[in-house]
Amino acid sequence: MLVVGLTGGIASGKSTVSQYLRELGAEIIDADVIARELVYPRSSAWQEIVNHFGREIIDENGFLQRKKLGQIIFQSPAEREVLNKILHPKIKQRIAGLIEACRHKKDVPLIVVDAPLLIEAGMIGMVDEVWVVAIPEELQLQRLRERDNLSVTEAQKRLVSQMPLQEKLKYAHRVIDNSGTINETKKAVYSIWKQVVSMV
Repeated sequence: MLVVGLTGGIASGKSTVSQYLRELGAEIIDADVIARELVYPRSSAWQEIVNHFGREIIDENGFLQRKKLGQIIFQSPAEREVLNKILHPKIKQRIAGLIEACRHKKDVPLIVVDAPLLIEAGMIGMVDEVWVVAIPEELQLQRLRERDNLSVTEAQKRLVSQMPLQEKLKYAHRVIDNSGTINETKKAVYSIWKQVVSMV
């Protein structure tokens, strides 16, 4: 069974592509969902994060305030590295277990690991193909500002904190252009789907 790693820059539309692949019948393993589950209050990862970043990043119910944490890590590469070292090994371990479980399911035409940091976190060895969702940087900046209500400076900080698209494309087996309409993107994804599923 083919395992695909789906990635792309922030606000590139990766979630839209992932959702459409789910509708087509793919089994989606979402790294962001796993990351949120791993930092549930009182979990080991939660404890490590609070120990390092302080209790001011949690709310009155003990949940991480992702916006506050985001402000810290997008301003400091060193702090971002600390968070990644806490979370990435745990995320990779959980994903590996889920991939193995999916392999035993019947009628699953494709397993998709939806992970924004697929390449940066060293997950490439866990997948058979890397698919990159790509849009021009100006459009990415615009969508990010609109989505998260950010200033130009804040949005640019988030963009430069990630691996540049051109670097990601070096790892891509397939590229999905998401700069047009949703229907155009869906057509592109469906075209790849037909090719890949017929191969499996």
